[in-house]
Amino acid sequence: MGLTIAQKIIKNHLVCGEMKTGNEIGLKIDQTLTQDATGTMAYLQFEAMGIERVKTELSVAYIDHNTLQAGFENADDHRYIQTVTKKHGIRFSRPGNGICHQVHLERFAVPGKTLIGSDSHTPTAGGIGMLAMGAGGLDVAVAMGGGTYYITMPRMIKINLKGRLSAYVGAKDVILEVLRMLSVKGGVGAIVEYGGDGVKTLSVPQRATITNMGAELGATTSIFPADETTKEFLIAQGRGEAFTPLCSDEDAVYDEEYTVNLSALKPLAACPHSPDNVKPVSELAGKKINQVCIGSCTNSSMLDMLTVAAMLKGKTVHPDVSLSISPGSKQVYTMLARCGALADLIAAGARILECACGPCIGMGFSPNSAGVSLRTFNRNFLARSGTADAQVYLVSPETAAASAIAGVFTDPTGLGEGVCVEMPAKFEVDDNLIELPASVEEAAGVTVERGPNIKPIPVGKAPDEDLRSTFILKVGDDITTDHIMPAGTKVLPYRSNVPKLSEFCFTVCDPTFPQHAKAAGGGVILGGANYGQGSSREHAALVPLYLGIKAVVAKSFARIHVANLINFGIVPLTLANPDDYEKFSQGDEIEVIGFKEAVKNKDEAMVVCKATGARAKVRLNFSARQREILLAGGTLNYTKQNG
Repeated sequence: MGLTIAQKIIKNHLVCGEMKTGNEIGLKIDQTLTQDATGTMAYLQFEAMGIERVKTELSVAYIDHNTLQAGFENADDHRYIQTVTKKHGIRFSRPGNGICHQVHLERFAVPGKTLIGSDSHTPTAGGIGMLAMGAGGLDVAVAMGGGTYYITMPRMIKINLKGRLSAYVGAKDVILEVLRMLSVKGGVGAIVEYGGDGVKTLSVPQRATITNMGAELGATTSIFPADETTKEFLIAQGRGEAFTPLCSDEDAVYDEEYTVNLSALKPLAACPHSPDNVKPVSELAGKKINQVCIGSCTNSSMLDMLTVAAMLKGKTVHPDVSLSISPGSKQVYTMLARCGALADLIAAGARILECACGPCIGMGFSPNSAGVSLRTFNRNFLARSGTADAQVYLVSPETAAASAIAGVFTDPTGLGEGVCVEMPAKFEVDDNLIELPASVEEAAGVTVERGPNIKPIPVGKAPDEDLRSTFILKVGDDITTDHIMPAGTKVLPYRSNVPKLSEFCFTVCDPTFPQHAKAAGGGVILGGANYGQGSSREHAALVPLYLGIKAVVAKSFARIHVANLINFGIVPLTLANPDDYEKFSQGDEIEVIGFKEAVKNKDEAMVVCKATGARAKVRLNFSARQREILLAGGTLNYTKQNG
């Protein structure tokens, strides 16, 4: 039986475990990346391991999230990351060099290699044929130290693409169609591979847009073949030697297969407040809008920017609309300036933001009260924009540009012939903002600088013999890491300060939660399906740990978040019967007799409500390694205990 693209890469990097769906496997990791919102904690954890030098082929630290420096906190964290990476053998991408995923695609991604990053959109590099996965910062720290990265062997989903995209229909419309078909839960436990004749019609930036938003499917990652188009892109970046052809075997077997006819696709929009709440733009046409944001790691490539500039040239943004443009990298920004496209954007009335995540994470450019914002981003979760009652829609750059001019939702296919934009035959390469680390000899003389905002990492404890606690909070389905640990200008500067960060935990769901949790001395969270979807931010586990959360009971968990919970010693318990969720209420006192013993060697346990006697069986879906980690109170303790 033949192998899929992902299976081939996994086989070549397999350290332990059997490549059987559902089994835990360990992988050798070739590359890692971090960004500054998660990086400080990851490097603190790396330092705690006592390893002097990273052992990966390449590790890069990017500064792209906390670039709005309204106080000393962000600048101090940047200085810490700059010095700690210099000391330990990690490249440092300075502020202004660009968004991690766009820069990594341009300068470092390699077909057939493995990459994990402390950002959930690391699968962007799958557009170049790389097995790229989002992970918690602690898992990235372990990989930098030469440790194995563990995942559950995924099932394989294939999306067959046929035909060719019509004028004004973009790659964003492709992934929105896939989200419409599969939902935000459809990719959980799977790797999504794209194939078919339609693949040849898509450029690498278009493929990267699609793999980027595979994170919204809940997928482990998404991947495209490495073909002649990939080779041309790498040659244009001056990295032709990095190319390796990669495709699935003709007799490869997939667990599920779907087909998307590119020729039949029309512009789509994800409506508030979920990426899978997808409707045709034609159904929304005429709806008044207030804001348009173009950029983010999803749609900030040279191809995207040139398309938007061509559509805006000679026109003016509607007076009722505020338009922002965030180029994805210094390379893109420089080339836009030199070819004149930047001038066209400015002349049309666009507000040019720096090469950073910016509005995508609520870091500035928030919409007006109850404002309708069209964004080429990847997530439209409630309040993520920084405005609690904003109505955020996810659209393609083509739809965004057309709507910005009209002042209302506009289907760009009604504009006639599409603009003619081609990929550059050669990109301008200047890596002067990527600092190389000190040599082994020089590293001893490097001083790591720590600002006062950097606080110690909370450390978990072994499970109690019997769990006696309270359901301190009950939440519904599809709770995201933005619900648990919000982003935005008020919160992100404290990502290295867990005590301060705890003041914001779950405040999207319950403004009083932090105070209540502290007063109660912690408790247990009761959640619905797909608990913890979204970002890879480990702070959504670290901060609950600090607040005394001992376990989470849920219908189901998102992949990265459940790994983060285990890493920090919070026990994730899955309801055997999802309907049992209705038996319990917030405030119920509960107990699990023999809790520690169950964590140690049992597959099931019983949660009992002391007041009503309601009972629910929960599953402990852990590998032997994960059980040892939980019994140690988390990965840091486990690592110290095991040398």
